[in-house]
Amino acid sequence: MNIHGHCHCGAIRFTALIDPAKVFACHCTDCQMMSGAPFRAVVPVAAGDFELTGTPKVYVKTAQSGNRRAQGFCGDCGTPIYATSAENPAFYGLRLGCIDERAQLAPSKQVWLQSAMPWLHGLGDVPGTAGQ
Repeated sequence: MNIHGHCHCGAIRFTALIDPAKVFACHCTDCQMMSGAPFRAVVPVAAGDFELTGTPKVYVKTAQSGNRRAQGFCGDCGTPIYATSAENPAFYGLRLGCIDERAQLAPSKQVWLQSAMPWLHGLGDVPGTAGQ
């Protein structure tokens, strides 16, 4: 599936060819903290199938495994764009929040469930409104 995406301010844009069956939700505490949300949805893309315009700011973090992961985000508006290997990336983990077609990309699996917020399973029962 061809997808398109951009940061909130539009300084960074991208296109990618992804497999929508590989979308996943990550509940690790790093994803919670770095996204400002209870989990992060991600889709992997091969480096050769990912085209980026603009220059993201990069923060390199060390994962619990010891792997160094480069976190690409817009230096102007802060929108998270991707994570990848700190050196010689073969794949990028694109952040669903900045993908235009995100409504079509339901996760097919979840990881780090031991860190998942215990209230997520009941969120569908919480009253809400269509707008603010």
